[in-house]
Amino acid sequence: MPPILDNKDHSAPSVFAPKALLREARRQKGIAAIDVPPLCILDPDGDIVRRLRQTGQAKIFDAWPCYHTELDTFTLAGKTAGIIGCAVGAPFAVLIAEELFASGCKLLVSLTSAGQIVAAGPPPYFVIIDRALRDEGTSYHYAPANAGEFATADPQLVAAARDALAAKKLHAIVGASWTTDAPFRETAAAIELAKSKNVLAVEMEAAALYTFARTAGVKILCLAHVTNTMGRAGDDFEKGEADGTAASLAVLEAIAENFPN
Repeated sequence: MPPILDNKDHSAPSVFAPKALLREARRQKGIAAIDVPPLCILDPDGDIVRRLRQTGQAKIFDAWPCYHTELDTFTLAGKTAGIIGCAVGAPFAVLIAEELFASGCKLLVSLTSAGQIVAAGPPPYFVIIDRALRDEGTSYHYAPANAGEFATADPQLVAAARDALAAKKLHAIVGASWTTDAPFRETAAAIELAKSKNVLAVEMEAAALYTFARTAGVKILCLAHVTNTMGRAGDDFEKGEADGTAASLAVLEAIAENFPN
């Protein structure tokens, strides 16, 4: 039995809790305990955050006590949203998610770039991830291996996002992703296996975020912006207008409009 699966009691509470870390960070930094916005976004590529800062739309949230990241706020669909850039990979994404939900977040949306597996058209396009293959390590600390090879999304969140984007005539596909910890170990055999499971895209966060969401009883929605074929074709990794941020913000705005204040 490998250590990642051995001696795990998934019902036991963690000795190290996010609230304790945040409490000590606030003490050290002299920061007041102020909740983050109810709607927060993870931007693993960081393109959205950079664009918002360049255009003067983002403002640093000084009360965010995290040791590793900065939280910006901006107006999205008439609401104040929080956004954190460059939280790449399952462990980092879940670390930040734990801290956000311990700080007042009610809905977390992750929008990451992804590689195409089963083609659903020429990139770029969006996938609303309804299930994610657990080919990473973090999810196995939150749920056992026999909980399933896929981590599943909240179907109500998926349906709401699908309907919101359709109402705005924004094209998105609902489907599965493959979450990996090792993007440069996407071998031909691994890709073919993912194709056999009808996986649309490969990314690095969704399986862990969904498993955490299920076990913690919190709301997380993951989307993939399929932008590439893993460098196997010319003119790859083209995201669209303004590094894809125009389309990404339109998608996020449609989702935010359906999120209560």
